[in-house]
Amino acid sequence: MKILVLSASNVGNKTGIVTQKAYEMLQAKHSEHDLTYLNLKDKELIFSDGRHYLDYTGDTLEVTQAVMAADVIILGTPIFQASIPGVLKNLFDLLPQNALLDKTVSMIVTAGSDKHFLVAEQQLKPILAYMKANVLQNYVFVRDIDFGLDSIENDDIYFRLDTLVEDTVMLGKTYQEVLQAKEAAFGF
Repeated sequence: MKILVLSASNVGNKTGIVTQKAYEMLQAKHSEHDLTYLNLKDKELIFSDGRHYLDYTGDTLEVTQAVMAADVIILGTPIFQASIPGVLKNLFDLLPQNALLDKTVSMIVTAGSDKHFLVAEQQLKPILAYMKANVLQNYVFVRDIDFGLDSIENDDIYFRLDTLVEDTVMLGKTYQEVLQAKEAAFGF
């Protein structure tokens, strides 16, 4: 399987810290898969203007192709002002409507307040469902107080990340097996 870990923020470092840790967990336990880590902080995405995603160039094309090629995506996003960041919304706009069809997606959400806990439920999950993702229902919510200067300080976050990684891989494998069985039923 192709697994993409995507840090969908172009500011700050907390989302990058958590997604990097998830990527390291994948490398340690699931290195047999094709693993990719992308941090949008390191990329220059241009604004969507309605073109087909393959008509873009540079970082924009690299990121959209990585999303389209992935079987599984672990998506990390911060919540700012009770909303997903513009860079993530722009990425969704760059992709076709069915871009996440047959892909398993899980979420890691960082926020400064407990009050942002339901933003993933009310904004992100509906977008992922609209784009046809197979969404892992549980997600990891990480608050500012769970971080030290440049690391995760709350041990419970490591446990929840490990569970998320394992559940995501298991759901992704299972979904791929279901898809293969459906395709085999056609007999050609």
